[in-house]
Amino acid sequence: MTTPVNPPGWQRPRGYSNGMLSGARAPLLAVAGQIGWDEHEKLVGPDFMSQFDRALANVVAVVVAAGGAAADIISLRLYVTDKQEYVAALAAVGESYRRHMGKHFPAMALLEVKGLLEPGAKVEIEALAAIGG
Repeated sequence: MTTPVNPPGWQRPRGYSNGMLSGARAPLLAVAGQIGWDEHEKLVGPDFMSQFDRALANVVAVVVAAGGAAADIISLRLYVTDKQEYVAALAAVGESYRRHMGKHFPAMALLEVKGLLEPGAKVEIEALAAIGG
């Protein structure tokens, strides 16, 4: 079980948590950066949203394979090659996020990077999960 942490007096963040406290007995799962490719390592499309949706689905799939659920994710790091493309797609990003994560908002960071290892990849999502506990 995880609990959101917010310092006293701070406004409640929107769409993420400032911190997530893990139960003492919960094993931690580090999820490698996932991109928008399928089980055959083929990008699902050239557009940002199809890649974002699949990358997030891939993160959740790894957590589920370890015996967890989306609610066990305590942090996400999103790497994007174009921050403006991300901002322009925020409504669709939110829909995709709710489809895979529900109303669970772990600690998050968004970083704009010059490029990703896989040619054509526009987004990579890395996660940390506290399974069970």
